[in-house]
Amino acid sequence: MKEVVEFLKTNPVQYFATVGLDGKPKVRPFKFMLEQGGKLYFCTGNAKPVYKEMQKQPWVEICSCSPAFAWIRLSGKVVFSKDLGIKKTIFAQNEMLKAIYQAPENPVFEIFYLDGARAVIADMSGKPPKEYAL
Repeated sequence: MKEVVEFLKTNPVQYFATVGLDGKPKVRPFKFMLEQGGKLYFCTGNAKPVYKEMQKQPWVEICSCSPAFAWIRLSGKVVFSKDLGIKKTIFAQNEMLKAIYQAPENPVFEIFYLDGARAVIADMSGKPPKEYAL
């Protein structure tokens, strides 16, 4: 878990893939927020299409690449959480969220984690990829 979290923090722009409401793939930049209790948390707003996509089809995949061309692929099932303590922790660590949602209690602000997450970290070295069940 430590190596996965470090990779996500070091490479803060991840690309988040869902199945769109039209059945076609949708990819957009996202940002890892927090690891707590062995769960990887992200956030979004419930007025966004991505929220509706995850409600309909909760399996997602995330990918990011380092400047040295190492990459991570992370997949799992989205589980939404109403845990206000975690929302407050995420909010306190991310100034950008204050401008968007004003407060962690905002009913539009949603957090989620990946259940049954699996990660693969690979690079161009020819070494076998590292695989993690989280």
